[in-house]
Amino acid sequence: MSTNDANNTQGVQGITEADIANYLANTPGFFERQAELLGAIQLTSPHGKRAVSLQERQMEMLRERIKGLELKIIEMIRHSQENVAIADRLQRYIRTILLTGEASELPGRMVATLKHEFLIPQAAIRLWGLNAEHHGADYTAAASDDVKSLAASLTLPYCGVNAGFEASEWLDDASTVASIAMIPLRSGLDDQADAFGLLVLGSPDPTRYAADMGTEFLMRIGEVSSAALSRLR
Repeated sequence: MSTNDANNTQGVQGITEADIANYLANTPGFFERQAELLGAIQLTSPHGKRAVSLQERQMEMLRERIKGLELKIIEMIRHSQENVAIADRLQRYIRTILLTGEASELPGRMVATLKHEFLIPQAAIRLWGLNAEHHGADYTAAASDDVKSLAASLTLPYCGVNAGFEASEWLDDASTVASIAMIPLRSGLDDQADAFGLLVLGSPDPTRYAADMGTEFLMRIGEVSSAALSRLR
């Protein structure tokens, strides 16, 4: 073998796939000068393991990418429609609150509207520290110091398994409640503001109120409800 042959062999052996890829990426005119290679290069198709040309493989990759983008768009549209539906339900809930002239009717209207609009199987409100004229109402029934401490400690709504919480006993049929959401009702938007009540939502579905679910929507419910119920204090 001549010295030149040895040097050429050594040079070829030293070239990596990364070197080739880098060369092709930075030499856009290569396939224009070597146009016959586009038809000669054969690749394995992921569909049926048959040999296809480079152009055909590129088309397959583009079709797969387009299909992936279409699925993402469909998912975005679905989420958008769900968000619009939730916003409509929340608007109807707020409208009901605004149209309730008698303050003492608010807790009952809230519970009934939440259950109807959001298909919540069971819900209840318990309040404390209200004006004297509300004493004796169902929504002012006794709540233990433990429940009040729990409400005061919640900086976010609690969502998770019903582990026999005292507040779950306020629901119509606590024995059937597998998951629960507890939303503190506060005198201000600050999560350190005094809690004067607790809104409880229950479901027999153990995944309805999961510990890892987002709580932004429940926070909005709590803020709106707290503001409206402040009329009773």
